[in-house]
Amino acid sequence: MNKDIFLTNNLSNKKEKFVPLNEKKIGMYVCGPTVYDNPHIGNARPLVIFDILFKVLKFKYGKNAVVYIRNITDVDDKIIKSSMENKISISELTKNVIENFTDDCNFLNCELPSEQPRATDHIDLMIKMISELIKKGFAYENNNHVYFQVNKFEDYGKLSNKKLEELVAGSRVEVSDNKKNPEDFVLWKPSNLKEPFWRSPWGNGRPGWHLECSAMAKKFLGNEFDIHGGGIDLLFPHHENEIAQSRCANSSKVFANYWVHNAFITMSNEKMSKSQGNILKIKDFRDTINGQVLRLALMSAHYKQPLDWSNKLLEESKNTIEKWYEVYLDIKKPSKIPSEILLPLYDDLNTPGYIANLHLLYEKANKGNNNDKEIFISACNFIGILNETKKEWLEFKKKKSLISEKDILIKIKSRDKARENKDYKEADKIRDELLDKGVLIEDKNGKTIWKIK
Repeated sequence: MNKDIFLTNNLSNKKEKFVPLNEKKIGMYVCGPTVYDNPHIGNARPLVIFDILFKVLKFKYGKNAVVYIRNITDVDDKIIKSSMENKISISELTKNVIENFTDDCNFLNCELPSEQPRATDHIDLMIKMISELIKKGFAYENNNHVYFQVNKFEDYGKLSNKKLEELVAGSRVEVSDNKKNPEDFVLWKPSNLKEPFWRSPWGNGRPGWHLECSAMAKKFLGNEFDIHGGGIDLLFPHHENEIAQSRCANSSKVFANYWVHNAFITMSNEKMSKSQGNILKIKDFRDTINGQVLRLALMSAHYKQPLDWSNKLLEESKNTIEKWYEVYLDIKKPSKIPSEILLPLYDDLNTPGYIANLHLLYEKANKGNNNDKEIFISACNFIGILNETKKEWLEFKKKKSLISEKDILIKIKSRDKARENKDYKEADKIRDELLDKGVLIEDKNGKTIWKIK
């Protein structure tokens, strides 16, 4: 299919045709986790969205033509604070969270990126970049701290589309007497005896958060590359600061050509956050919800729009996949997907449009032959859905039930007795107990039948 890919570029604030620097080596950098706590469902959205973009780019340009880098931040103030609060070493904390993050990615059926570098393996590159910024007059040292001097970079604020004074007024800046200006951001900070540190020309310390991505992007993708992605919350100050320090250190006019950001996940239209008390960890879904269901739910809204999370959304996604498995075939080789089916994904990753096309393919497959079914399964597989066999899907459903078959039958017998005694309150209570354990019961022709929900 010789169609163009379009992406919304926050650098220009409009949808643009994607034109790679080099069609044989397309570079994409996406900000990965800061491993201070297990990932929540809001973190899952960029994992799935950029996994789909990775698939689309490989489909168009070739599977070996795309280099996808997703970092792991394993040194950060949040990590230090979390290790203290949980009374666990930093190494043990980061090891546990990284393992959970890896399990979450597998659960969501996300492909491995080309590289997944850790910040602590690249401190030497960060020190080198800081030294370059000081040498060129863009950074300064004060009291064992090193800061980037924002007013030395004339394009600062271009990504977030705000003037410098507006950004400072927004007050997402660290207050410190060590700074020349309030808006300056830290490149290096000293560590106390209880904090991790590395030796540097400015004393024992650790890098600033923004610097990590700049150093790792440069190593794996060069001074200039195609796509930089992440959640919309990273646009300022993180991505704005990345651009400033990278362009100044590298003496380049561009850092990344396309800046792609996904919107928040909300609950009852409120942003998911610890302060709201509405954080849902990905790992907490693993025993009760199939990963495909979460993946489909995360694709149900366009990535630029907020996605309101609810049990209804999960139920609708589960029912959709349940229906799609009705025409499942175990295909050995993917069928060619009709070009018109893929068009929504080429148009700014329009996943709802692609899902609508899948519904049409399902209707055709449900009435058609094995060839139609193979095309439908291949189109689902393309976005990471229906990759499990029907047997695996059914086994998960069975395993999901938190009650044995013997206990289910005992409960049904007790409910039948309650109904005979016209104790409908007790009968409803037993029905609800079974429902909570993933068992749906129905009364048909004088008998009670049950199935795993």
